[in-house]
Amino acid sequence: MTAHPIRQPLLLGMMRLLDYPELAAPQALLGFVERCVERGLNGFDHADIYGLGECEARFGAALRLRPALRQRLELISKADIVPAAQDVSRWRVKHYDSSARYLTRAVEASLQRLGVERLDGFLLHRPDPLLQLDEVTRALQALVAAGKVGWLGLSNAEPLHWQVLGRELPLRCNQIELSLNAQQAAWDGRLQALQADGLQVLAWSPLAGGQFAAALQQALDEVAAALQATPTQVALAWLRCLPGQPVPILGSLRETRIDEALAGAELQLDAPTWFHLSEAARGMRAP
Repeated sequence: MTAHPIRQPLLLGMMRLLDYPELAAPQALLGFVERCVERGLNGFDHADIYGLGECEARFGAALRLRPALRQRLELISKADIVPAAQDVSRWRVKHYDSSARYLTRAVEASLQRLGVERLDGFLLHRPDPLLQLDEVTRALQALVAAGKVGWLGLSNAEPLHWQVLGRELPLRCNQIELSLNAQQAAWDGRLQALQADGLQVLAWSPLAGGQFAAALQQALDEVAAALQATPTQVALAWLRCLPGQPVPILGSLRETRIDEALAGAELQLDAPTWFHLSEAARGMRAP
């Protein structure tokens, strides 16, 4: 496995793009993307199921207004989840599809919606229990060889998933849920295993959607006051202490929240503070 760390303080998640009516017009979204790039943020995290494809389509419509901007962006997308609404079988069931045919079509559809010739990164969105290793390997290698995908990664993968696939493919990252509310990977060795295997950790829902329990929110407020920071900045600093320095994927597209996160990008926590916050979140002391 080859490590290619993503060298920016955070990525911007496009899952909730449709929740921002102020970004609905292509010109408005283009302005937002340009301002992000000016801030040093050029990584945008997509998936084919976000808005059932509409999030990528809107992003592509904005990008078509200024095609030259493409060269300054890092576009990531994911596929293999089939929502029930898109299942054409009689069962109408959510399922995963990691077949070569599905993955190839998914990449080509994302390219068309985004209006680009290449995805910088492509991730398998969820581990598929029916995944056929040889078929997936050939499909992803072909996409890279054809220049449609720059690098490969996984999302929500457990150790055996990334280790088996990593024997056949040059994986760059694993995107996992990681926050004060979802910190098990910090305790069970997964983060050290990812670091040892050369995979960058991308942390989705790094602020747990703002759903912090009262005890944790109080601890964040107290630490923030002591460090002259904000609770959001402290929660993100907690992540940066972890092995491999996980890169948070910020779900909010509010520019004030983005500015707040960037302003605290250099904030450091010492070990006692890290454990204090962890204990407040878990409701239990370290073992």
